[in-house]
Amino acid sequence: MTSRWWFYPAVGILMLPLLPFLLLIFAAILTYPTLPSLDALTDYRPKLPLRIYSSENILIGEFGEERRELVKIEEVPERMKLAILAAEDDRFYEHGGVDYVGVLRAAYSNFASGGVKQGASTITMQVARNFFLSKEKTLSRKFNEMLLAFKIEHNLTKDEILELYINHIYLGQRAYGFGAAAQAYYSKPLSQLTTAEMAMLAGLPKAPGAYNPVVNPSRAKVRQEYVLRRMRDLGYINQDEFALALTEPVQTKQSAYHQEFSVNASFVSELVRQEMYDRFQEDAYTQGYNVYTTIRVKDQGVAYASLRKGVMDYDHRHEYRGPEGFVDLQKNNTEALVDKALQDVSNSDELIPAVVLSVSRKGISVRTKDGQTLEISKEGMRFAQQLVEDHLVLHPRIKKGALIRIVKTPSETWEVTQLPEAEAAFVSADPRTGAIYALVGGFDFNHKQFNHVTQAWRQPGSSFKPFIYSAALEKGFTPASIVNDAPLVVNLSDTGGELWEPKNYEGRFEGPMRLRQGLIKSKNLVSIRVLQSIGLEYAQDYVTKFGFDRDRVGPYLTMALGAVSATPWQMLGGYSVFANGGYRVTPYLIQRVEDGQGNLISQTVPVEAGKDAEQILDIRNTFTMVNMMQDVVKHGTAIRAMQLGRQDLAGKTGTTSESMDAWFCGFHPTLVAVTWLGYDTPHSLGEKETGGGAALPIWMDYMGEMLKETPEIEYTVPPHMVTARINDEGLRDPDGTHIEYFYEENVPPEQSPSLLEIFKPTESGSDQLF
Repeated sequence: MTSRWWFYPAVGILMLPLLPFLLLIFAAILTYPTLPSLDALTDYRPKLPLRIYSSENILIGEFGEERRELVKIEEVPERMKLAILAAEDDRFYEHGGVDYVGVLRAAYSNFASGGVKQGASTITMQVARNFFLSKEKTLSRKFNEMLLAFKIEHNLTKDEILELYINHIYLGQRAYGFGAAAQAYYSKPLSQLTTAEMAMLAGLPKAPGAYNPVVNPSRAKVRQEYVLRRMRDLGYINQDEFALALTEPVQTKQSAYHQEFSVNASFVSELVRQEMYDRFQEDAYTQGYNVYTTIRVKDQGVAYASLRKGVMDYDHRHEYRGPEGFVDLQKNNTEALVDKALQDVSNSDELIPAVVLSVSRKGISVRTKDGQTLEISKEGMRFAQQLVEDHLVLHPRIKKGALIRIVKTPSETWEVTQLPEAEAAFVSADPRTGAIYALVGGFDFNHKQFNHVTQAWRQPGSSFKPFIYSAALEKGFTPASIVNDAPLVVNLSDTGGELWEPKNYEGRFEGPMRLRQGLIKSKNLVSIRVLQSIGLEYAQDYVTKFGFDRDRVGPYLTMALGAVSATPWQMLGGYSVFANGGYRVTPYLIQRVEDGQGNLISQTVPVEAGKDAEQILDIRNTFTMVNMMQDVVKHGTAIRAMQLGRQDLAGKTGTTSESMDAWFCGFHPTLVAVTWLGYDTPHSLGEKETGGGAALPIWMDYMGEMLKETPEIEYTVPPHMVTARINDEGLRDPDGTHIEYFYEENVPPEQSPSLLEIFKPTESGSDQLF
């Protein structure tokens, strides 16, 4: 026995090289049971953003920290999968979670290059790291990562692992997963990507910030070419496909100045976000709720463009206010100074910020945020000129270093403009159900989030008069009733206090005129006398039926001039009653809400005019008011709308005292729309600014486009009305007669000198307007 004393030390020495491996196995045996459960993988529930869709199921808004678009592995194009494997793990379907061949290859490559140039993490290891581990570069983390990779491979199929990777990996632009990245960078699904675009996305996991094609297009191109070469070398694409993909330019939707969504619906999205947050709190942003709205994409796009054009047209009718600021360009490195100054100045769609580099007799030279140097001629400077001693001169504050706004003209030249100070609102809907088709709450949501459609309580001015006239019809007035347009002095207090002497907008009085003419010409004194006749309390009760707040519509004579408080949203609801035949409908925006799995959470079931909606007006009242408001368009303050070449439009302009608010509320039988323009801090829009000049053009641009393919509709005279020819000499037309409509119980006596001819009464017929 003593002669074999050396055996055990020898065995120990021989086992010494195996000790690290034995310790590794021992550590794995101890660590494996402590590894986290794979429930996060087998029951994958990522944070999904709140998504908002139009009525056509087109994405118009999104809220959440993580942008995701979950896709099933079978929905991923084969070439997209191959691009990912070429970039990250071409032996994915061969190894068991850790690619030992890849480890040796990476080690050799790193040794040969003298640094860490190539990693050896498989797709499975990346899934383990992204779901369960930190990104710290330690041996313990790498060890746990490998063990987790073995565990994942043992419990999931290769396709299940790849699906998790494709949906979970971060790819920049807040996009998690390749489905979301395709939308974020290219605004299209994976199935529509080109080979070059697939290679670009496949190259992002290595370093999403460094290879982001929006931020670093040149570095992204290098990475893309590497992925394409790998795809060619692995036989995934042929040489011709490789060459074609290399020639495709790097152009993402951001670098092409595309919007994040197909249409600007920021105010709509914010309204929905607030509603969802009120219901679900923080879960609204993480549980993948999908909200489907009533918004129609074309309507929203046209409304947005019409409102911005209308506000800019108004702004250009007034003076140029000067630059937004100044940059000191007396120092060297001018380009760097300009770029830094413009960094925090946001675009307002087509209104681009720029800094003046030089000024000459021929024009100015400017540098824009994207580094372009542009020349603006004298022609493009017209708006920034001022009239001084009968000569047009450049605004004195436009000099070197001035921060200004420029815009490209239809002729592809540039001109100086400015951000408007005035605000506006536009909203349209189906008058039969109240479904909102378009909503624009202001000029630029990024500059001001206040929603003027729902939050701006303004005086509607003369656009409120139709509600007073409608009340008068129920008190026995007819469109032929004669009311005196003459001066009036009213004591506003029972104790003999302040006297009120109202005026007409144009300052003239025309004496006795028919009620119809009073509305056509928007005569204030006619409206006041009508309100005096029907009674203040009655009028207050009556108008609240249209959806106005009683406490904001006080029983005062000023109600006749629209000196009440209402929002454009409320005005839309009120005018819908006229448009749909007398039925109260509630405007609504959300059609339905679904959870992340597509289960229905809630759904709006609107009432519909003529079916289950409450009828609040006699159909005869509605017909009469529509007919009178048609004349406002044909002959009155809204006559500009006749440029649309239609006979079936009706509405009313509104201009408040000192022109602080400009309105137009109008409709077609299938479409009602309201527009408002004014300042947030109320002050005059200008002495000559009116609802017909400032607000109506916005409404016209929208209606003209949306009704382009819609045939004209003729309103039908409802039952129990009488049509008559009346003598109007001295009151209206040169020929002295016109056709008028009466409730059959309110027809003037046959001996009345104003009544020339009575046509056959309408005894029966449809109870619909059209």
